[in-house]
Amino acid sequence: MNVRIVEVGPRDGLQNEKRFLSTYAKKTLIQKLVASGLREIEATSFVHPKWIPQLADADELVAELPADSDVNYRVLVPNAKGLERVNHSILKEIAIFCSASETHNQKNVNRMREESLADFMKFVPVALEQGLRVRAYLSTVFGCPYEGEISLDQVHEMSERLFDFGVYEISLGDTTGVATPASVKRVLGSLLSQFPAEKLAVHFHDTKGMGVANAYKAFEMGIQTFDSSIGGLGGCPYAPGASGNLATEDLIYLLQGSGIDTGVDLDQLCRTSQWLEGQLGKKLPSKVLRAHLA
Repeated sequence: MNVRIVEVGPRDGLQNEKRFLSTYAKKTLIQKLVASGLREIEATSFVHPKWIPQLADADELVAELPADSDVNYRVLVPNAKGLERVNHSILKEIAIFCSASETHNQKNVNRMREESLADFMKFVPVALEQGLRVRAYLSTVFGCPYEGEISLDQVHEMSERLFDFGVYEISLGDTTGVATPASVKRVLGSLLSQFPAEKLAVHFHDTKGMGVANAYKAFEMGIQTFDSSIGGLGGCPYAPGASGNLATEDLIYLLQGSGIDTGVDLDQLCRTSQWLEGQLGKKLPSKVLRAHLA
């Protein structure tokens, strides 16, 4: 089975950090990620700097991204104003985001789900007309910090509407890391009865140490696209208790141990994480990284 690793560290990872990395440091990080073999990288977000100050240099960073025909860079776009900033030829794709949970959507983007969908209806067709592919993130699929368990009917409805807009893939988010292999089996089993596996991705957080186990269950069920973050960076600013994403190192180790050639040099990736620890002034939680450094 072929797999795709979507590296979200430069965006989803750094957005929750207290220390602001310079544009040069972010560019260097992305260069190192590409050099390790990663080919799908979410570089930044065109959200207003007031909401995510760590990514205030998004335009400058995108203008300096290293050109590589084999690398697919994407940016997160929250609204039509964000789309207006996607004027760099290196970008072939954008990502949009909303939540399966009404409360989390309000906390995260300060609007009802219907308002988010109405916005998408305005600017997603424009993006598609411009030749951009559009990926969607659907948060709190496996549980919400405010509402608890989310009904599968809600998840199906939101997924269907997002696909109707023309997105090519939905990344299903375990926003606070509450999923277990059993809940992954339940949710994916239901969604796979309606949508093909190649149109679904998974985005696990490792809050309770279940990230790798959940990824393996999704892999067993035919999912081929996995989001992960260098060193295990990340966490949602608007989801209390959400710690880092599934670490890319841990995911690569899992897949390589399962006989999958990911095309990623794990040693080089760990060296990149070690460099990033120096930039951030903190230890990163990846278990494979910690073992590598030991």
